[in-house]
Formats: sequence, C-alpha cells, structure tokens
Amino acid sequence: MIRILLVDDHELVRTGVEFLLNAQQNLSVVGVVGSGEEALVATQNLNPDVVLMDINMPGIGGVEASKRLLQRFPDIKIIVLSVHSDGPLPQQLMKMGAKGFLCKDSGVEEMVSAINDVVHGKRFICQEVINHLAFSTLGTGEDLSPFEKLTPRELAVVTMVVDGCSIREIAKVLSITEKTVNTYRYRLHDKLQVKNDVELTRMAIKYEFIDP
Repeated sequence: MIRILLVDDHELVRTGVEFLLNAQQNLSVVGVVGSGEEALVATQNLNPDVVLMDINMPGIGGVEASKRLLQRFPDIKIIVLSVHSDGPLPQQLMKMGAKGFLCKDSGVEEMVSAINDVVHGKRFICQEVINHLAFSTLGTGEDLSPFEKLTPRELAVVTMVVDGCSIREIAKVLSITEKTVNTYRYRLHDKLQVKNDVELTRMAIKYEFIDP
C-alpha cells in the first residue's frame, strides 16, 4: 500500500482528491493538511511514501516546504500540484528534487500514474507541462520567463512579496533575519530588472507567475 500525504489549503480540493485516491486499491491517504508548516510536521509523524504538494498556499508555501522536506528527508517522493503548467516552477522544482509535477486539472488516472511512477523510481511530468517545455525550446529565448533564473529560496521570497507579506512576516515564516529578506528583495530587483515591489508584482502577473 502506497502511503500518501496530501497538502493543499483548499478544503474542497483536499476532500475530492482524498476520496479519489482512497478509492484506488493500492493507495492510502494517511494525512491531509492545509499548509507547508503542517506538511513538515505530518511527514515527520506519518512517514508517507509520497507527498502531494500544492504550491500556492499561505505561510511558507509549497516551494519552501518542498525544499525543507527534501533537506530533512532526502528519499521523500514529492509530486507538485499547480494551477500553472508554464513558467519557472516545473523546471525549478524538478531540479530541486521533486519527482513529479501535475496540473490541478489533471485527471485521476494521470495522478495515479504519477504516484505509481515516482514510487518505482521514475519521474512524472503531466502532458500539459511537457508541451509547454517543448514549445519553449523552439524559440530564441526572448519569451522565456525571467523567473526561470531564480533559486528556490528566491522563488519563495518573491511569492510572499507579491502576496503582500511584510518584511517581518517573511522573515518569521522563512526563519531568516529581516536584513536577509531585504537582501533577497534587492537581489530580486536586480535580477528581474525592476525598481520596486510594485513592478515586481506586475512582472509576476505578466509572466503568469501569480494569478491577477
């Protein structure tokens, strides 16, 4: 039996996915939580084989939670769930160590296939993401998202910045100093060639890093 921890901040999504996965003969959802912080505790207590990780959540979010889980539990199999099939997240998270990437509109058969594949040592990327990756390699690179060049920690910081979190809140959630948060912000402004957080947010919307 494959043990699964489901991490998503939307109760309706959690309920639906849990029901569909528990209906499979070889799958068992052993835990359901609504934040990255809870995912860290639940993984320690429940020892799941697979973590289905939503990306856009309050608090540390899915990117930072995945990073911390992989640091603490190098053998954990993380499958990312996201509403976005393009942008920097698929490649960044797979490079970081995630074993799978699914769009939230994937069907149950694709999700079950992803879980079985990663448990058996394979990687799984949903077809929609594969299509975007394939088309992105055909261009000159001018249309690639500037967020592609960011590190996982920079992605976590930029996500919280555009969500309107204060410097103090970001520092507390990521367990870093406020000075370090500002260092990341200035680095992000430089990398992305924006003057302030307002321009940063506009760029995030333009490249569909966040929803408008």
